[in-house]
Amino acid sequence: MDLNLIALIMGIVEGLTEYLPISSTGHLILVGSWLGFTGETAKIFEVFIQLGSILAIAVLYRHRFYSFLTLAQFQKKGLNLLHIFLGILPAAVLGFVFYDWIKTLFSPYVVVFALLAGAILMIAAQLAKRKVTAESLDQLTYRQAFLIGLFQTLALWPGFSRAGATISGGLLLGASYKTAAEFSFLVAVPIMFGTTGFDLIKNLDVLHPQDFGVFAIGFVTAFVVAMLAVVTFLKVLNRLKLIPFAIYRILLAGVLFYYLYF
Repeated sequence: MDLNLIALIMGIVEGLTEYLPISSTGHLILVGSWLGFTGETAKIFEVFIQLGSILAIAVLYRHRFYSFLTLAQFQKKGLNLLHIFLGILPAAVLGFVFYDWIKTLFSPYVVVFALLAGAILMIAAQLAKRKVTAESLDQLTYRQAFLIGLFQTLALWPGFSRAGATISGGLLLGASYKTAAEFSFLVAVPIMFGTTGFDLIKNLDVLHPQDFGVFAIGFVTAFVVAMLAVVTFLKVLNRLKLIPFAIYRILLAGVLFYYLYF
């Protein structure tokens, strides 16, 4: 298959799945295998196009990110940079300390079980009786931000889904669906930027000038599709909630299991 078409398909998959609680890693591994797009260049391509998804959130929430850079944010109540710092701290520390070991976990076999475990957490988060204390981002406490950050460490398990872990954690800690999702998006940006940047720096020797066009197609596609996916997801989340996404994960795990063993 033409590499440009593969880049387009992979960009669509990345953009659709990165911020939904269905595991972008699981989808990229499965689709990449089906397309025969594997190897070191493919792995770096998957890392690179995540930058397109990051840029989508940066654009959609540009006013919120800009407010984090002003001193005025600390002079009034509401979400500020400390919330974000507390939300990314646990995953950043564990990700840095166990980076090499985590990279050994990136295999379809590990992803199958992560998909199932994440689905169980999402179902539990929806069914749990809870009192909503944060109807908006500005009502989140520092404690909630940090504890959601602890849930985000589950996403270090490839296939678990960062969105699935943080949204579930947010719900269990008293955030509304929209608040949990939006905080998940915001804390994903620095985490993803750090991890993808680190991965790219460590693997610069794999990149070649002739790869630029393919990488650009994947990047732009992931950016556009991620923007559309996030806006749509926020509109339907209150109606669908998490269980339909959990059921989809279970079905995906079954497909991936069949693909691996039969």
